[in-house]
Amino acid sequence: MAGLLSVVGTPIGNLEDASPRVVRTLGEADLVLCEDTRVTGRLLSALGVRARLERCDENVMASRIEGVLARLAAGERVAFVSDAGMPGVSDPGQRLVDAALDAGERVEVVPGPSAVTCALVASGLASEHFFFEGFLPRRPGAQRARLEELAAVPGAIVVYESPRRVAETLANVAEVMGGRRVALVRELTKLHEEVVRGEAAELAAEVAARGEVRGECVVVIAAPGPDELERRRAAAAGPARPLEEEISAGLAAGEPKSALAKRLARAFGLPRAEVYDAVVAAAGR
Repeated sequence: MAGLLSVVGTPIGNLEDASPRVVRTLGEADLVLCEDTRVTGRLLSALGVRARLERCDENVMASRIEGVLARLAAGERVAFVSDAGMPGVSDPGQRLVDAALDAGERVEVVPGPSAVTCALVASGLASEHFFFEGFLPRRPGAQRARLEELAAVPGAIVVYESPRRVAETLANVAEVMGGRRVALVRELTKLHEEVVRGEAAELAAEVAARGEVRGECVVVIAAPGPDELERRRAAAAGPARPLEEEISAGLAAGEPKSALAKRLARAFGLPRAEVYDAVVAAAGR
């Protein structure tokens, strides 16, 4: 019999989401590869499945691939799971699937829950097009820079975040993407599942006021509207006038000095303090 690598989606919170096919596949496997044998061991016990487990997380994946391919070549059935959700989505399982396919081995996907699609639907935001970012950079400056890049994506954006950092991340979203609608989806499929929605700044303030946030969090950011997309395209193309003329035009239009400096610093790629000093000097003339 030919070997088979089964990529198996597992529940992200509610054990009832494990389909009969998931249970059967795990029970028939000669080996189940997983991120954490303790986590998967508890899952298998709850499902009434007995199987041999072997750790295969991102730290050891490279050293496991050759052995897995040998097992598949020998006709064994190998199942691969993550701690929760679909392996290969924000997960090192993609490398294993790639290697198996390159080796000509059979690969099947046994569908299961995914926090990406669950959160997208639960958010109620338009999802004709969406981009899955996964985890943003942790450092504030790097995170804001990445959000600036993502702001031009013409679709909804799905982000995973730690409950300890979600308030700060929402504040950065508000700073970069102003009037966008945003949803915080928390504890998907679990007893205390929650969806909180609002404009970015409002939602950031609401979550910050809570203090402690618990549970796994997914942030869904609405797609930019046509006006915002046009503004960002124009900004990417660069200002049509020199900095001095842009400052004069902004002051003449009554734009606040701090907001003007912030806008032009981004447009010209200059330090905000430098542009603010230029704005103040121009205002005093």
